[in-house]
Amino acid sequence: MAAAELEYESVLCVKPDVNVYRIPPRTSNRGYRASDWKLDHPDWTGRLRVTSKGKTAYIKLEDKVSGELFAQAPIDQYPGIAVETVTDSSRYFVIRIQDGTGRSAFIGIGFTDRGDAFDFNVSLQDHFKWVKQESEISKESQEAETRPKLDLGFKEGQTIKLNIGNMTTKKGGAAKPRVSGSGGLSLLPPPPGGKIAVPPVPPPSSTAIANHVTPPPVLKSSNMSSADILLDLDAPASASKAPASATTDLWGDFSTASSAVPNQAPQQSNWVQF
Repeated sequence: MAAAELEYESVLCVKPDVNVYRIPPRTSNRGYRASDWKLDHPDWTGRLRVTSKGKTAYIKLEDKVSGELFAQAPIDQYPGIAVETVTDSSRYFVIRIQDGTGRSAFIGIGFTDRGDAFDFNVSLQDHFKWVKQESEISKESQEAETRPKLDLGFKEGQTIKLNIGNMTTKKGGAAKPRVSGSGGLSLLPPPPGGKIAVPPVPPPSSTAIANHVTPPPVLKSSNMSSADILLDLDAPASASKAPASATTDLWGDFSTASSAVPNQAPQQSNWVQF
């Protein structure tokens, strides 16, 4: 009783125009035919509403203006005996209406628009599809309650062992800390003993040594005056005028220049000493 009171009525479909026909008794098991009805002269015209309350759907025929109930057809399953389609059209159906006293009768209904007939058919299909899913879910829940429950708890004295990655260390040693760079990214340490190899310098060639001439050092005597030093500036100009044959022996010129420097006599000049 409490579950029935908590159920509420919901509207599944509303169609403003529907025609109601009196149908003749069915003569065979092949089904009803709309061509046997008086389609041009419907017996009643009004509005159709499809509602649901719990698992039961209701087809209600109401007046367009006042909303007064003309007839009602409770539906427990679809497709079933409460709603049947005709064999020669998709816009006409046969429904079983019932009153409050338990009396029932079969009447024919039809829609002018084929889209209205499609919506009416789909609304009933969706409702009973939901009813089927609800029954399957409730059945599975009841089966789960009747099954023996698994005891996943630890027994007395029972232990487990967990192996966590990147946590293994050698005996007697500690885990090496991981170097983390900017942004939280872990960086690998450099390899041990890693050094940058310096490329070897190629030895100088004999041609480069022969072409490179180091000028002889100039020996300064303590007896030379400042005037003599200024006179020595003219010496390179006179030395450049020597013939090319005299420079064949490069190392011999160094010894000659070094031996000739001490024997030079100081020359007198017209410079005044201060």
